[in-house]
Amino acid sequence: MDAYDSVPVLTHGEPEFGDQHNARDVWVFEHDGLFFMHYDAAGADGWLSALATSVDGVHWTKHGPILQLGSVDSQDSASASYGTTFYDGDRWHMFYLGTPNVTNDELKTPSFPYMTMKAEASHPAGPWRKRPDIVPFVAEAGSWYSDTASPGCVVRYDGEFIMLFSAATTAQDGRILRTLGVARTRDLDSTWQVDPEPLLPLDEQIENSSLYYEPANGLWFLFTNHIGDESGWDPVPPQNTSEFTDSILVYWSADPTKFDAERKAVVVDAQNAEWTPRIVGLPSVLPIGDRLAVYFDGALNDTIEHGGRDIGVAYLDLPLEPPV
Repeated sequence: MDAYDSVPVLTHGEPEFGDQHNARDVWVFEHDGLFFMHYDAAGADGWLSALATSVDGVHWTKHGPILQLGSVDSQDSASASYGTTFYDGDRWHMFYLGTPNVTNDELKTPSFPYMTMKAEASHPAGPWRKRPDIVPFVAEAGSWYSDTASPGCVVRYDGEFIMLFSAATTAQDGRILRTLGVARTRDLDSTWQVDPEPLLPLDEQIENSSLYYEPANGLWFLFTNHIGDESGWDPVPPQNTSEFTDSILVYWSADPTKFDAERKAVVVDAQNAEWTPRIVGLPSVLPIGDRLAVYFDGALNDTIEHGGRDIGVAYLDLPLEPPV
C-alpha cells in the first residue's frame, strides 16, 4: 500500500527551538484551518514535546518546546515528550510520554520505563498545564506491558474513549517484545482500564499508533511503525543495539479495538521514502484535501542511530482501500 511523494518537511538543528540533536516522534492534527505538529525536540535539557504550525501541512513554523521537565522525583523528570491530543469540544487533552531515565550522553535518549502522563489546554497552541494528579495507566510488572505503557491515538468509539497505546516487555533472553494495547475510559480526567490481552501479538514488533476512519467503506486504518533488526540477536551478553524503526505498517478493520495480524501492508519504507536511506519512524496520519498525509521521522544519513532525525511526509489517495 505504497505511499508516494515523500519529502522532508521539518529538519532539526536549531538550538533556539531546542531541536539541535533531533526532530522526531511526530503527532499532527488540525484545528480551525491550521495544522499543528507536536514533535520530540532533543536539545540541551533532553527530549521535550515541541510545537510547529502550518497552513498547508508542508511548510512549518517552529515555536519551541511546549512541555518542560518535571521535578527530580517525578515520572517525567528526564523526558516529557511525544504528545498525542484529543479535543472534547471544550478542552484539549494531551497524553504524553514521561520517563525518569535517559542515556548518559549528549543525546539523552529516553529509556524504560515509558509511562503515559496527562496535560490540558484551552487552545491547541497551549499553554499546556500538566495534570500529575491524573494517572491514566501504568506499566504493570509481569505483564505484556511491563516496560512500556506509553501514549497512542485516542478516539471516541461505541460510547467510550479508547487509546491504542504502546506496550513492551523484556523476554527471558533479554529481547524486547513490542505491540499495541487497548485502554478504555468514559472520563478523560480519570484512570483508564487496560484490556487483558494485547491488540496484536507481541512478535509483531510494532509501536505507536495513528488511526484513520474511512467513511467510504466503514474501515479503520491503523498506522504504526515496525522495529527491524539489522544484524540479529547477540545473546552474550543479551543486547540488541542493532534495532531500528524500519517501516510504517497499516492494519485495517471494521472495529478499532480488533485487528488481525494477517491483514496488514507496508506503507512507507526506505524504498518509497528515498530521502531516508534506513530509518522510517513513528507515523501520524491526517487527511488533507483528497489525500491522507502520513508524517514520520527519518534520517538523511545512512544510520540507525537515535539522533539526527528529521520529519517527512508521504501521501495516500483517498478514499483508502485495503490492498488486494
